[in-house]
Amino acid sequence: MLPDRFKGFFGESSGNNPGRRSSAQEEKETQLERQSRGLEQFFFNIRGVEGLSILDLGGAVQENIEFIANLGHRITTQAFLQTLDQAFGQGSITQTDPAQIEAFLAQQLSFPDQTFDGVLLWDTLQYMSPALLAATVEQLHRITRPGCYMLGFFNSDDKGLSSPNMKFRIAKTNTLHLSQRGQRNQAQPFNNRNLERLFVKFDSVKFFLTREHLREVIIRR
Repeated sequence: MLPDRFKGFFGESSGNNPGRRSSAQEEKETQLERQSRGLEQFFFNIRGVEGLSILDLGGAVQENIEFIANLGHRITTQAFLQTLDQAFGQGSITQTDPAQIEAFLAQQLSFPDQTFDGVLLWDTLQYMSPALLAATVEQLHRITRPGCYMLGFFNSDDKGLSSPNMKFRIAKTNTLHLSQRGQRNQAQPFNNRNLERLFVKFDSVKFFLTREHLREVIIRR
């Protein structure tokens, strides 16, 4: 039987009374350490090289900034989901207007062509409408260099379209600290086949399925 503080990661209610604890306290209490083959593969692929440009779409997480910098790389952070909510509100139903999509991507991904050698997508892509998602992946292809690796996480539970939105902190090259930032509705279910179609312009897509209903994906440009 899992402790209550971990049930949120597995799609179960934690039973906590909302409002009794601050969000910071909840995040601290529900932090979970787990091994990540996807993260291990990401760092394995950039080993032995310094001075790479890494894009992190999870926002400015101090542990990740320091970890990447200590490896000798440059890191650029974007609070992708926060800006997504500001631009469209929560939920994918409003993410269809071409002008809004263009404005959002101009704000978040307006980098020169082939800027980045690696991208930490985390779980950001699974909360976008098909139109916004396709446009985002197109921009990611444009701003990454050939040979770039991207790491993404997708909910693998096809029974529902709601999943925990996680905060990812890098502890080691193969270890993450996870904490739940809330529950969000996915725009669509994701499986290996539609992820391969989504990244069809990229060179390869590799999957690691975990027991926590997380599908870890490595995409090579």
